[in-house]
Amino acid sequence: MCSLYSFRRSADEARSLVGYLEKADFPPRDHIHPTSPIAIVRSGPDGQRQFALVRWGFVPSWAKEVQPGRPLANARSETVYEKPSFKNAIRRRRCLMLADGFFEWQDIGGPRKQAWFIHRPDHSLFAFGGIWEHWLGADGSELETAAMLTAVPNLPLSAIHDRSPVVIMPEDYTRWLSNEEQVQDLLVAPPETFWVMEKVASPRANPRAKAPAPPVAPPAKQQMDLL
Repeated sequence: MCSLYSFRRSADEARSLVGYLEKADFPPRDHIHPTSPIAIVRSGPDGQRQFALVRWGFVPSWAKEVQPGRPLANARSETVYEKPSFKNAIRRRRCLMLADGFFEWQDIGGPRKQAWFIHRPDHSLFAFGGIWEHWLGADGSELETAAMLTAVPNLPLSAIHDRSPVVIMPEDYTRWLSNEEQVQDLLVAPPETFWVMEKVASPRANPRAKAPAPPVAPPAKQQMDLL
């Protein structure tokens, strides 16, 4: 499962990539973990793309209460259309989870696992495929939550882990956020050339460890400033 990712780019870059209208500002973060507030983009009531902050850790709408403990951070693409917790959300409430990298841990046969930071070759933003839900408690409390979809990985990720986040490509954003119920063909890992992997100090072993800083493009090129 994927349980830690990073989002270190600006709100302007996120808006340029996905095309939502809100001018929401939110701080970049090196480490985003389950139960954290996360930035998602979903389809609003008018069909426009809408930015929202929700909790990472899916709570089904029919749950009587929010259970403490391990949250439902991931949903397997192979069973998401069947699981009672997820089957309505995958048909009606899909979202994009914005990120610029994620972490996985490789068992190397010792007391500690090797941490890897996995990202685009240019450290650019991308969007995980996600589902979201609105929960209403008996006392009137409300909570919006999300889960990340996962699939069987391609190389090079398959060499260290048996699951990969689903990544939605920009050309598929409109369909992913549409009312179309059957999108199984999009529930796949990205191609082999999508990721670059680098060894890092484990963020959990060292709370001060940070994801490698994204490169800053020279002013003449302005490659990452699309506004």
